[in-house]
Parts: sequence; C-alpha cells; structure tokens
Amino acid sequence: MSADTLPGIPTPAPVQQHLISPAEPARAKVVRSELCTAGRKAAGCVRHVEIDVSGTPLAGSFRAGQSFGVVPPGTNDAGKPHKLRLYSIASPTAGEDGRGTILATTVKRTIEEHWDDHRLFLGVCSNHLCDLQEGDEVFVTGPAGKRFVLPENPADHDYVFVATGTGIAPFRGMIGDLVAAGMPSKITLIMGAPYATDLLYHDELLRLADEHHGFTYLTAISRERQDDTDERLYVQDRLRTHADHFGTMLSSERTLVYVCGIAGMELGVFRQLAAMLRGPELDQYLAIDESVAANPAAWERKMIPRQIKPTKRMHLEVY
Repeated sequence: MSADTLPGIPTPAPVQQHLISPAEPARAKVVRSELCTAGRKAAGCVRHVEIDVSGTPLAGSFRAGQSFGVVPPGTNDAGKPHKLRLYSIASPTAGEDGRGTILATTVKRTIEEHWDDHRLFLGVCSNHLCDLQEGDEVFVTGPAGKRFVLPENPADHDYVFVATGTGIAPFRGMIGDLVAAGMPSKITLIMGAPYATDLLYHDELLRLADEHHGFTYLTAISRERQDDTDERLYVQDRLRTHADHFGTMLSSERTLVYVCGIAGMELGVFRQLAAMLRGPELDQYLAIDESVAANPAAWERKMIPRQIKPTKRMHLEVY
C-alpha cells in the first residue's frame, strides 16, 4: 500500500506564504518580552517575544506552525547586511490578541565559544531579538512554511506532539488553535529538556492539562530524575513508559505525529516506534526499506528519508 493511500492521511491546510520579502521587510514592534523557562537558573536564556505586526501583510495571514523572518540590523564581517533568520510562530492562528495582529516566538540566546580561538561567539539575531525592549522596532518577513501545520480539518485527527527546547513553539500555537475549537481531539505533548528548570511554558502547559481532559502533558528530563520515575529520560522514552497510552493512540487511524526540535531526536522516536508497533500500525507513520527493517537499533540518521521515510502522518521540523 502506498504511503499516500493509507487511511487517515490528512488534507493539508491552505496557507499564505512570502507576503513580505527579505528585500523589503516590514516594520513591526515588540510589545512583550519575558523569560519562559521554568526557572531563572535554567542552563539557557529563552525568551517569549511578542511582536505587533498590525499594518503589515503578516497581520491575520499566518497560521500556527508557520515561521516568520527577522532581519537583524547591521552588517556581517564582509560588510554586507545580515541575512534574515526564520523563527517558529508560537501563537495560535488568531495571534496572542485573538485578532491575528500580535504573533509570538520562542528565542534562545546563542552564546558560545569559537572552537579554534575560544573567543566568544554571540548569535546575531537571537541576541538582537532577546535584547529588544517593549516598544522597540523589529524588521520582519514571511510567513513561511506549508507542511508543519495542522490539517485542514483538525477535528478529524488526534495528535502526538514531541518537542525539545524551542521546538515547543509551534505546538504552543497548535494547542491554542485546538483549545479555541473546543479541544475536539485527543492531544499528547512530550516536552524534552536537560533539566526541569529548562522546561518552556511549563506552568501554562500544566494549567491546560488540568483544564482539558483530552490534553496529556508529559516531560522527559535527560540529566536528572523525575518524580514519576528513577530514570533519566529522552523524549522517545516516554513512548515506552506510557506504552499503553501511546499504544492506543498510535494504533488509531486518527492519530498524526509531529516532531520538532534539535536534529537527531527524530531517530530515537523512529526507533521507539519500531519497537512498539508492527506491520500496518508502523506503516502508518514510516515507510521502511526492507534492507534495514529487521534491525532498528542500527538505524542511523543518514537513512532518513532514503531508507526510513516518514509518511504524511508523520511531520518533522528539526534543526
């Protein structure tokens, strides 16, 4: 059976793209900026930044799961203007304000050392965004992206969302859309982080899980033990610790899987799916070449998507 003819294949939602070009970015304004980590002693500095795009083509034109561009000021070492960077939209389709004029993103400051001369390296755009104060101007483009969005009829499906770090951004928006629609679907979100203090939007997600019985929120902490287990967990391990829960969800033709975060995380998820599911149930999410099907433990990332191909019920956004 072709991956495109499997039951439960979603119809992509229509989106608008590239309404604002990098050549002529639009002026927008920061209206809010705050830390969104679970603790102030988090290993990284991650900020929730809200931007007023009213009066620009972005207003009312983006969807949860899309990205927008930011053009930082100044020039690079060659004297040329900095190129735009894309950031995931962390807002529902109606925006933070319900009118589609304020979008949010989730930004981690990049502060590292150069390998060769151990000089400090500061990410140009991430620090620009994090430094901006309320009322400051920012140049934006977009929207961009058409695949990593909810389907056209989201109530026809249930969802497994898997995130690490700032990969939580699109899921915050998608969950917001589903809540606005009356939470018609079952949703399980797995959020991975090195330490509990690094969890993003943690209080907000706990509140949503308390208010909506169809929403399950699970954390996977990789460098310290969690309250419910003596293990240190990566996101794929939650598929195992909650095997009954995910077994029921993943065997359903309604379920779609979205994975967003650091590159490489998808391989662990794929391996765990292969350990849990068999035959047609696994085929719903992965089309696996016979040459590698027998030994998932030996899978490597370079096999994706040549020998391990996600179907249209498996959505990936890794970086």
